[in-house]
Amino acid sequence: MTTLTTATPQRPRRRGRFQGAALGVVAWLAGILFVLPILWLVLTSFHSEADAATNPPSLAASLTLDSYREFFGLAGGASPWPALINSTTASVVSTLLTLVLALPAAYALSIRPVKKWTDVLFFFLSTKMLPLVAGLLPIYLFAKNTGLLDNIWALVILYTAMNLPIAVWMMQSFLSEVPVAIIEAAQIDGARLPTILGRVVAPIALPGIAATSLICFIFSWNELLFARVLTGVVAETAPVFLTGFITSQGLFLAKVCAASLVISLPVLAAGFAAQDKLVQGLSLGAVK
Repeated sequence: MTTLTTATPQRPRRRGRFQGAALGVVAWLAGILFVLPILWLVLTSFHSEADAATNPPSLAASLTLDSYREFFGLAGGASPWPALINSTTASVVSTLLTLVLALPAAYALSIRPVKKWTDVLFFFLSTKMLPLVAGLLPIYLFAKNTGLLDNIWALVILYTAMNLPIAVWMMQSFLSEVPVAIIEAAQIDGARLPTILGRVVAPIALPGIAATSLICFIFSWNELLFARVLTGVVAETAPVFLTGFITSQGLFLAKVCAASLVISLPVLAAGFAAQDKLVQGLSLGAVK
C-alpha cells in the first residue's frame, strides 16, 4: 500500500517572510527619515545660538533653556501669549463654523443628493485651485474699507471660507456611508432636519467629522500669508510671531527651533488626542 505525502511549499513561505522583513525595514527607515528632522529641531532648540550656528553642528554641545526664555518673553522680549491666543481663537472658531456649514451641505450632496451633485462638488473643489496670492489684494482692500484690518474676526471669516470647500468635499464622502434606513426611521418618528443632523447623522459620522475638523484646524493654525498681510499688533497670530525671529541681523536658529516646537505643540496634541477618530474617519468608504 502506497502512502501519498504532500510536500510543504517551503520556498514561498520563506519568500513571504523575507518580503515581510524587507518591508518592515523599509518602513522603519522611512519613519526614521521623517522623525529625524523633528529630533534635530528639538535638540537644536536646547543649544545656544553659537552652538546652533556651528558647521558642522555639534551634538555634544551644552544644553540650555535660553531660547525658550527668549520665546516666552522671560528675557525681556515680547510675550507670545497674545499671538497664541489669537491663533487659538481663529482656528477653533473657524473650524466650528466650517463644521456647522459643511454638515448640512454634505448631507444635501450625499444622503439627499441634489441634481448634478458632482458638478457642485467640482465647483467647491475648483475654489481651491486659485492661488492665494491672486486673492490677496482684493481681500486686503475689502478688509481696509470695512475696518477689519488687524482684526481677528477677519481671519475667522477668511479661514472659514478657505476651509469650507475641502470640508464639504470630505464630509460628503463620510456621510455617504450613513445608512439611509436609519434616517428614514427617524423621519417616520417625526424627527426634523436639525434633529436628524445632530442626533442621527453626526454620531454615526463622528470619525469623519473629527478628521475634517482636525484638518481644518491644522490649515487655520498654520496659515501665514493672509495673517501676515491682514494683521498687525492686535491680531498677530503665532506663525506671524514666529517670523519675528528672522531679522536683518540674521537667523537666530536656536530661537526659531524653540518657537517652532512650542507653536507646533497644539497641532500635535490635537492630532494625538484625535488619532483614533482620525484613522477611522480617513478609512471611511475605503471598504464597502
